[in-house]
Amino acid sequence: MTPLQVVVGALVGFVAGVLSGLFGVGGGAVTTPAINVFLGGTAIQAVATPLPAIFPTSLVGALTYGRAGEVSFRAFGWAVGPGIAGAIIGAGLTDVVNAHLLLVITSVLIGWTAVEVIRGRRPRTAWERGKTPGWKYGAIGLVAGFVSGLLGLGGGIVMVPAFTAILGMPLKRALGTSLVTIAALVVPGTIVHAALGHIDWAIFLVLTIGVVPGARIGSKVALGAKERTLRLAVGVFLFAVAVLYGVRELAALLGASG
Repeated sequence: MTPLQVVVGALVGFVAGVLSGLFGVGGGAVTTPAINVFLGGTAIQAVATPLPAIFPTSLVGALTYGRAGEVSFRAFGWAVGPGIAGAIIGAGLTDVVNAHLLLVITSVLIGWTAVEVIRGRRPRTAWERGKTPGWKYGAIGLVAGFVSGLLGLGGGIVMVPAFTAILGMPLKRALGTSLVTIAALVVPGTIVHAALGHIDWAIFLVLTIGVVPGARIGSKVALGAKERTLRLAVGVFLFAVAVLYGVRELAALLGASG
């Protein structure tokens, strides 16, 4: 890597860390395209390399939310097992599944839930501590883990809107729970991709320089924000991610079929 790429990589990591703390995501939505466009990584490295960088990012954010009491460890306990299984399956299918089609479908779902997050509409059954059936957390964890392993996106883009728009969990608690779950989900995906030789460890180290302080700053800002302001910010961010990835991956899908 050139000195300029090292600086750019650290800045990209910092931005990804801030977004992770603010929005409960792993930061892969930023690091994946940056690795491919700015840091000289291949397409598969761009998918795989964010995973080990997501671990310290999400862990720092999770610790910050945990100290504020904004983590549901019951939800984590139910989601983490299926999530890990999904991450292993997703990582193993990287070379055979049409990731473009999957991401187009995922983008549509994220766009819809982003609108629900902004509107603040609650499910018919309101979320209560300890009352949500565990299988619902498990199902969300399974899908999030699969997306994490296959696309290197951490899984937060699935968990945060699902926890809030589908289960009605308070937003700050959803962000904290998402981060602590992501920290576990990226481990099996990292191991599988490392065994397959998909990770550029030099890029990982450069990203890590920025993600750790960025995640702490983003978490602090989110915890201090008003619920309505944070809900609007999270919804807009998720909708932007949905549009960006949906348009890009649909174009890639149509280009490949043509």
